Amino acid sequence: MNATEVKLFFEPKDRLRLTIGEEKSYTTVKPAWSAPLSHPNKYLALLNGKGEEIVTLPEPKDLDEASFEAVTEEIRRRYLTATIQSVINARSEFGVTYWHVATDRGERDFVTQSLQENAQWLSEHHLLLIDVDGNRFEILDAQALDERSRLFLDQIL
Repeated sequence: MNATEVKLFFEPKDRLRLTIGEEKSYTTVKPAWSAPLSHPNKYLALLNGKGEEIVTLPEPKDLDEASFEAVTEEIRRRYLTATIQSVINARSEFGVTYWHVATDRGERDFVTQSLQENAQWLSEHHLLLIDVDGNRFEILDAQALDERSRLFLDQIL
C-alpha cells in the first residue's frame, strides 16, 4: 500500500482515526511496532479497535507530515516508558514478580509474569521490563543502580 493514501488524524481530539484513499475509514486505530527491537521506527502496524491488523507501513516516515505527527503522538502515548532509578522492593512468588520502584515519574508498583519473556536485556546493562498491563519500565544502566537495587535484580533475574 502506498503511504500517501493513508491519512491519520485525531477526531475527537484524543482518538486516532484512519482513512485509506476515499474508500475506507476506521474510527479507532491503534499503532503498534511490528519489530521494535530488530527494526526500530520501521514496520508500523495499524490495528482496528478489535486489535486486528488493517495495514502495516514498512516506512512510516513516508506518511504525509500531519499523519506522521498524529501517529507519532499516539505511539508516544502508547509506548510511554518510565525509567527506573531504584528498586525499593521486589519479590517473586509462583512465577509472578511484584515490584516497587522509584522512577523518573515517581514511585510505582507493578507486576511482571514470565520474566523469560517480559524482562529483555537490550544491551549488557540496559534492561526493559514489561508489566502485565503492557507498561514498560526501563533500567538504562543496571550497574549504575545503588547496591540494594542491584541485589534485588540479581536475586530476581
